[in-house]
Amino acid sequence: MALARPLPMTGSIFFDARGEDRALRVSWHHDVDLVVVSLWRDNVCSGSFRLTVDEVPALIDMLRRGLDAAYVVAASRTDPGPETRPLHVG
Repeated sequence: MALARPLPMTGSIFFDARGEDRALRVSWHHDVDLVVVSLWRDNVCSGSFRLTVDEVPALIDMLRRGLDAAYVVAASRTDPGPETRPLHVG
């Protein structure tokens, strides 16, 4: 397992909802046309996945569809429905 190295110029770290000892790193490697997604725990890489630049749009599209669906589900939980909404008169 590799120790943490600085992210390339283009990259991000996302902390796991279970705690900051777990993280997801996403880094672009333009020199080799790859995006590397890696899982980290206690500043040690526990696994990585190399995604070619050509595959990135499909990943983004899948994440966007999932996000859209999540908003629909969340809105259905918070929408009081027509029977509990105040009537607008006038």
